[in-house]
Amino acid sequence: MSEEKKQQLIEPFYTETEESVLSKLGSNREGLSDAEAAKRLAEYGENQLDEGKKKTLFSKFLDQFKDLMIIILLVAAVVSGIMGDHVEAIMIVVVVFLMAIFGVVQEAKAEQAIDALKDMSTPNANVLRNGNAKVIKSTEIVPGDIVLLEAGDVIPADIRLLEANSLKIEEAALTGESVPVEKNIEVLSDADTGIGDRLNMGYMNSNVTYGRGIGVVTGTGMNTEVGKIASMLAQADETNTPLKENLNQLGKWLTYAILAICVIMFVVGMMGGNKSWVDMLLTSVSLAVAAIPEGLPAIVTIVLALGTQIMAKRNALVRKLPAVETLGSTDIICSDKTGTLTVNQMTVEQLFTNNQVVAADQAMPADNMTLKVMNYCNDTKFSAEGTLIGDPTETALVKYGLNKGFDVREFVANEPRVAEVPFDSDRKLMSTIHQLADGRYLVATKGAPDELLKRTVSYDVNGEIKPMDEAERSLILTTNTTLAKQALRVLAMAYKFVDEVPTELESDVVENNLIFAGLVGMIDPERKEAAEAVRVAKEAGIRPIMITGDHRDTAEAIAARLGIITEGQHEAVITGAELNELSDEAFAKVVPNYSVYARVSPEHKVRIVKAWQAEGKVVAMTGDGVNDAPALKTADIGIGMGITGTEVSKGASDMVLADDNFSTIVVAVEEGRKVFSNIQKTIQYLLAANLGEVLTLFIATLLKWDTLLPVHLLWINVVTDTFPAIALGLEPAEKDVMKQKPRGRNSNFFSGGVLSSIIYQGILEAGITLGVYWSALKWPAHTALDAAQKAAAAADGLSMEQAIYNLQHGDALTMAYATLALIQLFHAFNVKSVHGSLFKVGAFRNKTFNYAVILSFVLLAATIVIPGFNDLFQVTHLDTYQWVIVLCASISIIPIVEIVKFFQRKALNK
Repeated sequence: MSEEKKQQLIEPFYTETEESVLSKLGSNREGLSDAEAAKRLAEYGENQLDEGKKKTLFSKFLDQFKDLMIIILLVAAVVSGIMGDHVEAIMIVVVVFLMAIFGVVQEAKAEQAIDALKDMSTPNANVLRNGNAKVIKSTEIVPGDIVLLEAGDVIPADIRLLEANSLKIEEAALTGESVPVEKNIEVLSDADTGIGDRLNMGYMNSNVTYGRGIGVVTGTGMNTEVGKIASMLAQADETNTPLKENLNQLGKWLTYAILAICVIMFVVGMMGGNKSWVDMLLTSVSLAVAAIPEGLPAIVTIVLALGTQIMAKRNALVRKLPAVETLGSTDIICSDKTGTLTVNQMTVEQLFTNNQVVAADQAMPADNMTLKVMNYCNDTKFSAEGTLIGDPTETALVKYGLNKGFDVREFVANEPRVAEVPFDSDRKLMSTIHQLADGRYLVATKGAPDELLKRTVSYDVNGEIKPMDEAERSLILTTNTTLAKQALRVLAMAYKFVDEVPTELESDVVENNLIFAGLVGMIDPERKEAAEAVRVAKEAGIRPIMITGDHRDTAEAIAARLGIITEGQHEAVITGAELNELSDEAFAKVVPNYSVYARVSPEHKVRIVKAWQAEGKVVAMTGDGVNDAPALKTADIGIGMGITGTEVSKGASDMVLADDNFSTIVVAVEEGRKVFSNIQKTIQYLLAANLGEVLTLFIATLLKWDTLLPVHLLWINVVTDTFPAIALGLEPAEKDVMKQKPRGRNSNFFSGGVLSSIIYQGILEAGITLGVYWSALKWPAHTALDAAQKAAAAADGLSMEQAIYNLQHGDALTMAYATLALIQLFHAFNVKSVHGSLFKVGAFRNKTFNYAVILSFVLLAATIVIPGFNDLFQVTHLDTYQWVIVLCASISIIPIVEIVKFFQRKALNK
């Protein structure tokens, strides 16, 4: 399509007259000819959304190997294979490939968002072609087509209305406004009018709920408002989650550290002169491999996957694994109002009847005329299953009646409707006429309070009819204003009795001399649990932000009722029109001032999310409509609604709430914080252990001690880096997890004292291990050889002194190996909390952890006590005395760390 044609389709047609619109689109009231339609179809293309370029399955798979941590692991696998440790190499490769496959699956799910937008389109449309009504495929609609609309239709393209007969269109998925919009054909003067206020327009994929209309197509396919959203989805950058950023940061840090270790170890060893360059190269490389926490990516994946299972049981369905942890770092929750904080269902909340305001939960007698009129003057239908079908406002009135025991079906069976004056947007009234058993007829009228009051001559108080006077009229209008200020949508009810059905069913004849019955105030109410969820979120340091397409007063009232703002805090509310007047720079300065955004467009939502992200905040965005999808994708974590949400919003989300319950987000935040804490504990455990191994071998090399062999380091890593590390990921949440402030985007796995803990604990592990080795040589258990040992030494051609030294060195090496392994298992108990005491967090409450430690102990001990294994690992049998020394030395890390934590807590509390 040419740029000129594209420009024609984005003009603000809502500001132009019918004649001007038809002229610019080259159309008329008779519609296009088949030949012209075919020409335009070739020119503009089909009325559908572009799929965009999609990656092949193979390219998606290759993309998974661009991660630095994955590259390090693959290098480690190659090195392990060269060194002969094929089991280690195979394990690493399997883990990497499983992670890549999982990543491809998650990416494929994420591409479903735009496909869902296409699926929302209606398959057929009613148009005028050659002056005749015709049903065509919606994909064949072109600009200039004349579309015929009826209740129940899905609008197939963007249209400028030419006729609107009591036409109401539900646009919640696009604008976020819960109430269907009454449409008209009046020309608008402001080109900056928001989507929700363009009353002479209809938009693709919105639903006609009432009345009839005719419109001319102004935009198709990607040139519709839905098409703009699809473009925004396709162009939206995938935001790196804090978890990904932290893992990338950790990967870079480890890369530099490992390279430094290799070089320093090799140089120091060669300067010592006690080993060949080949031996030192192998030792340096084995130490570097030992320094890599090769189990970390797999453990992170497992911890996140377990987190998704727990969250799924609590109605939070995670589509992308990192989203689990991202929730835990959330600073801002930008929430759509309709269907998220509210129930997305108009509900009667207050009534003014018998001259007093009553709450909707109070009893209401069946003979109350306000109750009767709201049900009689109503076009709601009942489905075969008993569900209500119709305009949300009218279904709310019928539902209220059902809750009060007033089943309108039973009453109208005896007092049937015999005539009506349909709703008209000009007079804002609707009337029905019902035949009564005594031969008279009841006229039931509902509509706008100010319009209906003009038609009343009296009012009803508990069945007593009194003349309408200025005092009563003033009371009614004042009450109407009071209810409206509470963001309630107010309808007035009136009635009268006549002896016969008027021959002319005109408003002037039917809707006069009425008796005022009452007012009904309705609203899409906040969810009962949402206010508590907002309170808990605030206590956790998370700021809730409401973003909605609804009117300012409605948004402000709901936000105040939820506790997002205080009542009367008008300065915390801003509209989309006001936001348009602010540049990005100006908005960035004032974004912290606003907690409620009203009458916003999809572009506004993305802008708000990005403004908070520019402040360094981690932003979560909730929503259920098509209009929410771009912001859901832009946010650090997008949260869709499972029940009321469109497939588009779900496809763009990282997580979906199965129960559409805002409070479920708070539950998910708690789980997310627990997941991060557990990953942090795992990293602290793994890196402290690896640092202990590196320092042990490094210092031993400086001292020219032969302490540990590569096989020892690799086996310790395989056993201790697997089971206890995974089990740490299953630790229950600490008690105060939801009273802590969000850690924010700038924090990382080393924040909160973790880095210093890793360093001193690694030094401690190395010091204890080397101390055991030195003491075993200083005070050896064996100072002489028995007969069998003497015979073996003679057979090997060794002197008695050399044989004794070998035996003593073998004992020392075995004790150092056992100490380093067991000290890591005992240290796993220390890291159950970074600063909290082990005895308060619960040493043994995680049964999986207990079993993991026992299993690891058995696997380590087996290499020493089982004949054959000790030869394979070049270690000796230890006697009881030696085992006692090893166990005492290993367990000593617990009281030492507890003492350090005590002083840390003292320092933090100052």
